[in-house]
Amino acid sequence: MDFKQLVTRNRSYRRFYQDHAIARETLLDLVGLARLTPSAANRQPLRYILSCDPEMNARIFPHLAWAAYLSDWAGPSEGERPSAYIVICADTDVSKAVEWDHGIAAQTILLGAASLGLGGCMIASIRKEALASALGIPPRYEIILVLALGKPKEKVVIDTVGPDGDIRYYRDGDGVHHVPKRSLDDLVLDL
Repeated sequence: MDFKQLVTRNRSYRRFYQDHAIARETLLDLVGLARLTPSAANRQPLRYILSCDPEMNARIFPHLAWAAYLSDWAGPSEGERPSAYIVICADTDVSKAVEWDHGIAAQTILLGAASLGLGGCMIASIRKEALASALGIPPRYEIILVLALGKPKEKVVIDTVGPDGDIRYYRDGDGVHHVPKRSLDDLVLDL
């Protein structure tokens, strides 16, 4: 697939085939891609906690919030939960600020996952102290993002933002997840 197809395929998936195992080696390969990305001042402060073990996944899951615009949905049910996670942390002994490193790394990991037929979701709504405690993360590592990964169980489509300007994603009656995107004309400033 070409790069545009890969980017289009890389959606925020929130429901997965939970029984589709992802090997630790796959997670290591994905973090290996992130390792090669740019880093502000080349400090490379990001550290990664990998989970593809159902028991560890179960310790991570309750500390995440899933979809703010879907207020009547508490997150994926048992059987539709991610089969892997990558917790992205900042090593505060290396740098107190991660600048934009985590966004570059997370997008690279998710593009890599999409190229393998997997999907994921960047989650920033995290009960960080509780998750750090549940995983025994030392205080020097600050949790920045959690990437939920798995084989997507839902269909996500891109729509054009309507005349009302509403950008909120939603699920239709068939469970299809719709994501309104602004048009290219709306984004480019011709000054």
